[in-house]
Amino acid sequence: MKNSVFLLLLMSFPVWSQKDTTSVEEYTIEQFYENTRIGGGEFSEDEKRLLMSSDESGIFNVYEINISDGSKNQITNSKDDSFFAIDYVPGTGDILYSADKGGNEIDHIYLLLDDGTTKDLTPGENEKAQFAGWSEDKDFLYYLSNKRDPKFFDLYKMQVGQWEPQMLYQNDKGLQIAGMSHDENLIALSQPITTSENKLFLYDRSQDKMTEISKEKGTYSASGFSKKDDKFYYITDDDKEFKYLMEFDTATGERSPVYEADWDVMYSYLSENDKYRVIAINEDGTNKLIIRNNITGEMLDLPELPGANISAVAISESENLMRLTAATSKAPSNLYVYDFRNNEIKKLTNTLNPEIDPEDLVSAEVVRYNSFDGVEIPAIFYKPHQASEENKVPALVWVHGGPGGQSRTGYFALIQYLVNHGYAVLAVNNRGSSGYGKTFFKMDDKKHGEEDLKDVIAGKNWLQSQEYIDDDNIGIIGGSYGGYMTMAAMTFTPEEFDVGVNLFGVTNWLRTLKSIPPYWESFKNALYEEMGDPTTKDSIALYNKSPLFHADQVKNPVMVLQGANDPRVLQVESDEIVEQLKKNNVPVEYVIFEDEGHGFIKKENEIKGYKQILQFLNKYLKDEEL
Repeated sequence: MKNSVFLLLLMSFPVWSQKDTTSVEEYTIEQFYENTRIGGGEFSEDEKRLLMSSDESGIFNVYEINISDGSKNQITNSKDDSFFAIDYVPGTGDILYSADKGGNEIDHIYLLLDDGTTKDLTPGENEKAQFAGWSEDKDFLYYLSNKRDPKFFDLYKMQVGQWEPQMLYQNDKGLQIAGMSHDENLIALSQPITTSENKLFLYDRSQDKMTEISKEKGTYSASGFSKKDDKFYYITDDDKEFKYLMEFDTATGERSPVYEADWDVMYSYLSENDKYRVIAINEDGTNKLIIRNNITGEMLDLPELPGANISAVAISESENLMRLTAATSKAPSNLYVYDFRNNEIKKLTNTLNPEIDPEDLVSAEVVRYNSFDGVEIPAIFYKPHQASEENKVPALVWVHGGPGGQSRTGYFALIQYLVNHGYAVLAVNNRGSSGYGKTFFKMDDKKHGEEDLKDVIAGKNWLQSQEYIDDDNIGIIGGSYGGYMTMAAMTFTPEEFDVGVNLFGVTNWLRTLKSIPPYWESFKNALYEEMGDPTTKDSIALYNKSPLFHADQVKNPVMVLQGANDPRVLQVESDEIVEQLKKNNVPVEYVIFEDEGHGFIKKENEIKGYKQILQFLNKYLKDEEL
């Protein structure tokens, strides 16, 4: 790869409101992690409570929240592993939740009985299970499990109260189960071809017949059935640049478009009796929500949540209430409940630490710049309040995971922590990122660490062109694939970035692609199609783009953070790159968490690791003594 500086053509200069720098308070990492993260939000049968997950105890536990007054009741009290709420068990006082062990991603489904006792419903030692809903009569639990074959997920059901598994579909062909009709007859199945292409099928159990829904090459994802099972819905980019919603008549095979926009349809579903359709649009890194009343055909005019990115919604069984999960760049996700009957919305949670003034945080801004070949690269930019031409600040290029992920405008505590302490952050959506059309998404196939890395360097050049950036002190940071990009930048373009922070990133593609978890089998060939097959001639290219084998080129300081239980990027990856850097006398700091996996979830670990990141950056980008 060439170590060169690329001409940057600035597309536009956004305008930021600047807070008085003398009034900006810098907060500790402990204060940032006094914020609360939440998830879930399933309605109780009487629709008076929501079942949710929260990490206010330090790790995730299960809580109930009262819709009328927002009061919470902690249901579980785990000290070691995070528990994530699934749902209430219909007709009982029981609850389902999921948990793994130390971040190993072997999730089990647990039943918490009304008397406080717990039963593991999927007890196989290496059994990975996923909740898949309830039967139409609410008598059965559906779930996916790989207990028969570690490589493939079969579809099971259990009768409530009996909890004995019954197989509904044996997945011998290694397809991905994507949904089932209410009458249990039609099963939606997906077959990955590449990471940007797949096939979609409907399998008729009564006739043992497979019907292909997909037509041309493209992306296809199941989006549920109508109440009567006469319609099947799917999202595709077939013959289009962006994903749109389609309807398939299960009797006639006729197809018709349901909704299309100038951005991707992210997800869509129907409420219990098909009264409402929910559609989420990924509009330039932010989800926009559309609700249509299918009876009247009208689009609902929802109350505005300024700056909110709505990540998830759920409509109650009565179709009177809707739960929304929404964050802004200045505040973590909160739960809201909207009442269709009076058009009122109620905020149920306040997840931002009250010690933090949101005005001291910064709003994410979408910017664009041209890369080396003129391709326009979108990015999310965070400008510190402290930054000015008279007070230039160091900067970081942030690279998302994936490789086909997307940096978005929602809240991220680590980014806000670093920006609050005077670091500008540019979260790039390099070619290969999702959300900007299928052409852009495919641009990095088998070119990883090459043209996408040049996009990242062009982002650094964009930062250098800003008058308030200290252009001599710019680093790179990223997790997972972003961690790989960090190490690729530090290795193959060693003069570009002054420091690199690698969070559980790949450094040896040959090992990583050979050692992916067995339950990724249905996705493995698609991954090999995009990244390269380590068992063929692609191994040469994979060797050449693996930082581990070229670590002698690294010149500038590196920090590595790793979870010991990571099943995707094994600890040995980080061990070996750190060993090589030390051997070459490159300054390197290494932080290992014995009780984490691929991504850190325990507050005490995030506090420890992210505090050390700031100290590392201050040392090498601000010349501050520790």
